[in-house]
Amino acid sequence: MNLEVVETAAGELYVDRAGGERGSKAPFYHVYADEAGETRWGYFCGNCETVNNAMDSMGRIECNECGNMRKPDEWDAAHE
Repeated sequence: MNLEVVETAAGELYVDRAGGERGSKAPFYHVYADEAGETRWGYFCGNCETVNNAMDSMGRIECNECGNMRKPDEWDAAHE
């Protein structure tokens, strides 16, 4: 795994740009807390390049900076 180091307010994190999750503006890339890529930390927004995002219980990811959004894995109108 080839990970890119990024400096954040949370410290040094490692981004895997080889994969990721489709977003409305750009992909969300997986972020790891360690250089070996063994400890998942969260997601990195490919649109504005921040880790400032949130995931809800249905798996929806939304960037708090630019509004990039990944739809949930399963959607049910009852949850809206």
